[in-house]
Amino acid sequence: MSPGKLIIISAPSGCGKSTIIGEIIDNPALRLEFSISATTREPRRGEVDGVNYYFLSVDDFEKAISNDELVEYEEVYAGRYYGTLKSEIARIQAKGKNVILDIDVKGGVNVKEKYAGNALSIFIQPPSIDTLRQRLLSRDTDSIEAINQRVDKAAYELTFASRFDRVVVNDVLSDAVAEVEKIISEFVNA
Repeated sequence: MSPGKLIIISAPSGCGKSTIIGEIIDNPALRLEFSISATTREPRRGEVDGVNYYFLSVDDFEKAISNDELVEYEEVYAGRYYGTLKSEIARIQAKGKNVILDIDVKGGVNVKEKYAGNALSIFIQPPSIDTLRQRLLSRDTDSIEAINQRVDKAAYELTFASRFDRVVVNDVLSDAVAEVEKIISEFVNA
C-alpha cells in the first residue's frame, strides 16, 4: 500500500473551506482522512482530545516545536498555538489514506513547500471582498469590528492565492464543491 498524499485546503475566514471539506470528506473514491490539528487552547464543551484537536500544554507544544515535530504551526497570540503534527500525517498516510489539511493560508504555503509534489494546495476564495463581507454579516455571529478585522485579514490573505497549485472561487457552493472534488480526484489518482 503506497502512502497517501496531502491535500491542503486554505482560505480566508468565511470563504467556505470547512463546508467544502465537509461535503467531500466521505467520498470513498478520494480516500480522505481529516488531519486533526494540535492546539494549546482549552477544549470547549463536548470537544474530545484526539478527535476535535490534540490539546497540548504550552510547554508540550513548544517542545514539539523545538523537536521539529510539527509540519506547520502558528502562534495566533501569546501562548495560543495551532499546528499540524508530523505524527498525525504519518498516522493517516500509513493507512494508505490521503490527508486533508484545513489550515490557514501561511500554513498552507509552508506545508506545500515541505511536501512539494506529494502535496496539492487548493486556495478557496470568495467572488469578491464585498461578497465575503456580506456572508460574514449574514452569519450574524460577529461584531462589526470583528467582521472588519476578518475582511482586512482576508484581503491580505488573498495576496497568497498565486502560491497555491489551484484556486477555486466559491461563488456557488455546489459548483465549488464539484470543482474541488474533481481537482483532488485527478491528483490522488495520477
